[in-house]
Amino acid sequence: MLNLNKYQEMQKSTKILVCPLDWGLGHASRDIPIICKLLDAGFDVIIAACGDTVNFLKLEFPELVVINLPGYKIRYSKRNFQIIKMLALIPKIISHTYKEHYLLKEIIEKYAIDIVIADNRFGLWNNRTYNIFITHQLKVKFPGFLRLLEPIYKGISGFFIRRFDECWIPDYMSENNLSGELSHSKIKLDNCYYIGPLSRFMKDAKNEVNEDIDILFVLSGPEPQRSIFENKIIDQVNDKGLKIILVRGTTKKINKMPKIVVLDVANTKILSDLLVRAKMVICRSGYTSIMDLYLLKKKTVLVPTPGQTEQEYLAQYLSQKNIFYSITQKEFTLDMATQNVFNFPEISKEKNEVLEQRIINLKKKYCSS
Repeated sequence: MLNLNKYQEMQKSTKILVCPLDWGLGHASRDIPIICKLLDAGFDVIIAACGDTVNFLKLEFPELVVINLPGYKIRYSKRNFQIIKMLALIPKIISHTYKEHYLLKEIIEKYAIDIVIADNRFGLWNNRTYNIFITHQLKVKFPGFLRLLEPIYKGISGFFIRRFDECWIPDYMSENNLSGELSHSKIKLDNCYYIGPLSRFMKDAKNEVNEDIDILFVLSGPEPQRSIFENKIIDQVNDKGLKIILVRGTTKKINKMPKIVVLDVANTKILSDLLVRAKMVICRSGYTSIMDLYLLKKKTVLVPTPGQTEQEYLAQYLSQKNIFYSITQKEFTLDMATQNVFNFPEISKEKNEVLEQRIINLKKKYCSS
């Protein structure tokens, strides 16, 4: 990590603070291509994060300043009642949103920030900076009778998103989209731009690469559900006689498993290589993973986090489109997954240059002499 003195010695230029949400590594992962494009455009990028997100982004950008910004520290329920748990956490979430809003003021003053990019962190906007919000969820899916709360969330999220100058949605605007109702509902916000799917991996990965990995597991997300799924995997893979690699998405200790290869955290280069070599991938139905695997055209089985309505909706939505096979964590067996995985359909990808144009506009606004 660079210290403040070294940072102050750097040539003065427009400074952008990028702040991913700390619920798993998905938000940080999808911000990587944005950070790369910002660096290519000549901006000074500073990262504000915490926990495993910090370790992950340090692997990707060891030369950048990384500021510790406390996250929400959300833990999921051990059972399938995530939405109930989240409702109970609303006071804590609101409190932290206001807390991070005031912490941002200190960071802006200390590091002379010009632009703030907040990935699903509603409190990170300031009147002294140009503010950009990233989300694929203009709408949150509530289960059962709790759907009555959806208009309330719509009002609250709309209130915060309007505090930002721009809202970037990582998906296509057309029907050929990956997020369905989550970002293509009737909600209309004037500051929204559909910037296309984001992936930290090369879109033109070579098809002729030898697929020598039978199954690649990629885990992520808040505890304890990450560990529950990990333990279920471990119980099933030992006697399969397959080449299996498990990327855990955490640095927490685990017992050695001689039958499979285990990596705690994989940087972009390593994970890109593993994904290209994998015959099939099994992972959560987090939106970032979906974008990565869609752009790489990988055979994939999605296992949504129990009770997380967003992941459950995305898994069902993409399964109905015959893009990815999905199965619940409770019903998951390795045999069922390997027998039902879909062949990736031929889907024409739309050309989307909205992200590049938004960055060009930022450069014109802040870097013109």
